[in-house]
Amino acid sequence: EKRVAMMEEKAEENLIKLCEEKRRKQKQLWELKREILLKEREEKLNETLDKQIEVLSPLVAVCEQFKEQYKSFAASLDATRHELPIKNIHIEGDKQTYLDELGKQLMITQELLAEVMPEHSEDSAKALGALKELKEVSQQLSKGLQRSFTDVQNLSFDTSKEVSLHNQLVCEENHGVDVVKRWYFN
Repeated sequence: EKRVAMMEEKAEENLIKLCEEKRRKQKQLWELKREILLKEREEKLNETLDKQIEVLSPLVAVCEQFKEQYKSFAASLDATRHELPIKNIHIEGDKQTYLDELGKQLMITQELLAEVMPEHSEDSAKALGALKELKEVSQQLSKGLQRSFTDVQNLSFDTSKEVSLHNQLVCEENHGVDVVKRWYFN
């Protein structure tokens, strides 16, 4: 009987060690899965970022040119502001000459805007498409992670339940149902 009791004790110790090892391995598995998911997400985000950079890089030169032209326009406006009364516009020479000059300047402005806007609108459309794709990918990843987390929680719950039931069964076999009942209910 002592030998059987010792063997049972060793078996229980081995079972506890195996359960601990199983828990450690599951924890390692969850960490590895989490790392893999994070790496995949990071790779997708990097790909999307590369696409955005590719789409938006041609706009940098156009924006710089526009910025310089706008600065020049602002400086010119600031320099001539003192000549423009608040209520009335001061016009040197006759009205027709002024209107002709103004028409030329408006045509130049319209041509400049025509050069800048088509490229800008195409690139903006590409960037918008890339941003929508990024949003969809991030939403899909978020949903996938939530599902995976729920699955892992369910698996953990089922595993804990099985281990508890197994341990209860072993205790009942070793000590008897009546003794175990007293442990739980007294």
